[in-house]
Amino acid sequence: MSVETRKPDPLARALSLKSVRWFELDWHVALLAAILVVVGLVHVHAIAQADELHQRAGVDWSGHVQKLCVALPFFVLALAARARWLARNAGWLWLVAMSLMVLVFVVGDVRNGARRWIQLPLGFDLQPSELAKPALVLALAAALASTKLKSGRDWVRVAPIMLVPIALTALQPDLGTALTMVPISLGMSWAAGASWRLYAALFLGGPLLALLAASTGLLLHDYQLQRVRTWLESWSAHDLLAAKNGAAFHAYHARVAIGNGGFSGTGLGEGVANRTAYLPERDCDSIFAVVAEEGGFLGALLVLLVYALFVVSLFGSAGALRDRFSRLAVTGIAIYFGAHLVINTGVNLGLVPLTGLTLPFFSTGGSSMLASWAMLGLALGLSASRVPTLDGDSFHRA
Repeated sequence: MSVETRKPDPLARALSLKSVRWFELDWHVALLAAILVVVGLVHVHAIAQADELHQRAGVDWSGHVQKLCVALPFFVLALAARARWLARNAGWLWLVAMSLMVLVFVVGDVRNGARRWIQLPLGFDLQPSELAKPALVLALAAALASTKLKSGRDWVRVAPIMLVPIALTALQPDLGTALTMVPISLGMSWAAGASWRLYAALFLGGPLLALLAASTGLLLHDYQLQRVRTWLESWSAHDLLAAKNGAAFHAYHARVAIGNGGFSGTGLGEGVANRTAYLPERDCDSIFAVVAEEGGFLGALLVLLVYALFVVSLFGSAGALRDRFSRLAVTGIAIYFGAHLVINTGVNLGLVPLTGLTLPFFSTGGSSMLASWAMLGLALGLSASRVPTLDGDSFHRA
């Protein structure tokens, strides 16, 4: 009697919620993320209500909720993704993401001088550079899983994975998003075992490269140089006030909102940012200024502490994993959230030149929301599906 053997289901090899060890899920990470999401939703709702109260065509609350509903299935898919399937197919996912970024230059919409979006049905604007971030994390983790970057040949294999998405994003141009990919690439390389000499060279050569780019205009556009000049001049209160109706308009109103919050805040929807709507992108790039105004110093500090604890907890999750691919991927995800937090809040506080960068779990950008939820799902799923491995190394310097 012959015994019929059942071939494994290809879908089951890629996705399976049964493989998630729910008792080992990092529930504290999920709880911190849930707190941030709720706080973000409350503030976006207050922004939408202020626009409705003052009869302005502003933030669409129902549209924001719809984008969230679109993003949640991607969270579930990422949570169910098997680590081994991700490691084997990370290169293909990276190629798909890079193809979409190239497609932007062909069919993408031009807005504010940048070609970054592909118009999809039902009014959803896809920004491929946001999807490139999780693809970059997975592809780098897969490539670095088998090397510690001790030779030039190792770097030849890994460098294109880092540089291609950075270059394609910068060419759109979207320097802010490109800059977030730099700490992801460098941080994951460091965790994989790259020599400290490389980082010393970058620390010394980075400012020289930036100076060369600024002086020659080869790597930076005029409006980007203007943002840097405005930022440098905005350190002086006199210069900031003098340019408040010109180049420093955004920076001025962000700092006015933050300063107006005082210690305890103005209350939801009661800040000058919401009452006047002068602050540009207050539901997206500048949402931290709204949080700081309506929650005050105390509220902003609490948000920063919860966000920082969330990022640190992700690093802790990565450190507990023995599988090298999973550990590096979760490390890259932690850096992703940390980089967005530092750059977005730094811009609003005037510590960083103006860049169009969202704050994950708060901002209304659909593609950013999709990428953030997918990243969170990957981090939780990889941390809860312990892959049998003989990997013995952890975060130590070889």
